[in-house]
Amino acid sequence: MKNLRTHGKSTIVWVLMGLMVLGLGGFGVTSFSGGSTSIGSVGDTTITADDYARALRNQMNAYQQQTGQPMSMAQAQAMGLPQAVQSQLVTAAALEEQARRIGVAVGDEKVRQTILEAPAFRGPTGSFDRAAYAEVLRRENLSEAEFEREVRTDEARLLIQRAVAGGVSAPEAAVETTAKWILERRDVAWRELTADMLPAPVAEPDEETLKAWHSANADRFTAPELRKITYVWLTPEILAPEVQLDDAALRAAYDANIDEYQRPERRLVSRLVFPSAEEAQAAKAQIDAGTAPFESFVIERGLQPEDAELGEVAQADLGAAGEAVFALEQPGVVGPLQTDLGPALFSVHAILNPVNIPFEEAQQDLRAEAALDRAARTIEDRMAEYEDLLAGGATLEQVAEETELELGTIEWSAGATPEEGSIAGYQAFQDRAAEATEADFPELASLDDGGVFALRLDEIVPPTLRPFEEVRDEVEADWRRAETHRQLLALAAEQRLTAEAQGQPTPEWTEVEDITRDGWIENAPADAVARAFTMTDPGEIEIVDAENRVILLRLDAVDQADLAGEDAQRITDAVGDRLAQSLQSDLFDYYARAVQREAGISLDQSAINAINAQVQ
Repeated sequence: MKNLRTHGKSTIVWVLMGLMVLGLGGFGVTSFSGGSTSIGSVGDTTITADDYARALRNQMNAYQQQTGQPMSMAQAQAMGLPQAVQSQLVTAAALEEQARRIGVAVGDEKVRQTILEAPAFRGPTGSFDRAAYAEVLRRENLSEAEFEREVRTDEARLLIQRAVAGGVSAPEAAVETTAKWILERRDVAWRELTADMLPAPVAEPDEETLKAWHSANADRFTAPELRKITYVWLTPEILAPEVQLDDAALRAAYDANIDEYQRPERRLVSRLVFPSAEEAQAAKAQIDAGTAPFESFVIERGLQPEDAELGEVAQADLGAAGEAVFALEQPGVVGPLQTDLGPALFSVHAILNPVNIPFEEAQQDLRAEAALDRAARTIEDRMAEYEDLLAGGATLEQVAEETELELGTIEWSAGATPEEGSIAGYQAFQDRAAEATEADFPELASLDDGGVFALRLDEIVPPTLRPFEEVRDEVEADWRRAETHRQLLALAAEQRLTAEAQGQPTPEWTEVEDITRDGWIENAPADAVARAFTMTDPGEIEIVDAENRVILLRLDAVDQADLAGEDAQRITDAVGDRLAQSLQSDLFDYYARAVQREAGISLDQSAINAINAQVQ
């Protein structure tokens, strides 16, 4: 229960309340508290084991959500994640310690105001709702006193940070110089050199030339490490044809998923409750006149559009308002309608037609789905049998003879594109195949579709240079590409000198005006823009060798930025904000380090290691 309470504090204070404009999270600091075992301290302020375990787990979960891939502790340690979390906790503890030392605290009114403004505690009208407040704290197993103490501590930290970094602005000269650099524009001209422009075709290479090329570029013609693997596997798709299903099983599957086959008309609806019918009617009049959309009234109430969404609803879900909402023949706004919460406007975003698929029409799909489901459950029920066979010393060949598992062999290499339907298409197989050694005994493992497999590594064929005779055509094609490219670069050097001497544009050049640093030149390599902004003198010509293409690029004009325009002012303001944030971050970092040095930091590495070993 203790762990649950501390998790709730962190969730509410920093996720639900969002106490950061220039908040501690902007500098990598979050609120942590609770726990009975210490991993360290800053001065007299303790960093608990619960703080560290929860923060580390949250960081790993955030990484998994961003990448869609699970993250192991080994991967987290390789990325330095534990050290980053420790640094965050030390900084948070340092601020708390400094607040205690210099007597910084916030009063009851500030705590009250912070809670009243928290979006998590707003009711349907957009204002603070005590019932919602109590319910959130109940779910998080927090008393009001505990939560308010956390708010008070976090606000004190935030107060110190604002005092240290608030009010810092970027030097005007730095802002202006940066904005001019961003907004500078250039006029260029370019032309591409192609093989048909060469004075003579590329000569035919002799065998000695190709063999020398094969040897000099061995990495291009080397086969990757190859792993010869024997495996057994069984998936629901493999087993499904053997599954027997009766009508009762299909009817049960139909009934279990009845919402997919029988659904009344539904609508995507948002609802906004008003204090009075008069205010609701006035808002409806503006919506009907086209002077203000429904969403603008939602935002005026301090809500986000999603806060007003009811989602996908049936007529019965809306009570007395359902008839009027479902009377709309197309998306629109209806109301004011009286609800249990008061007069409200309803916005219908989409009309979803009813679904009526009888059992007879659904049978074919149900049979395929039910067969896969039953096959998956059958495999799960028999896993112990398969594991016992392997543990008893049975070979994969024997397992295939005695069970439904199918035997196969594969020559697998990391990074190779698997054939459709191959076991190599499963990530679990790829991971096991990459880690296996010839000394390993086969072990049963799961596939992400409910299947199982086991493998045996029979042989590792190391990376091998493929014989010249086997890859002669590839070698010749590669040599021709390289030789053509070399001759084009030589031709570009000659034409560059000629073009600079002429000093006048020729018809072959494509002129492009007003390109920006983040712009592009149509049909030209992306590197051409970057190269254009390294050139300084109009008339200067550079050779761009990129994406296996050869480009001549000429700078025609450098257009200095005009900071007087409205768009330029917006960019200048954004640059000023970004530079100021950077300066504030640096200043805060120096302050936090000074506080840490003064107070003294103590970390228990053995306790940290123990937690690292437990966190999954």
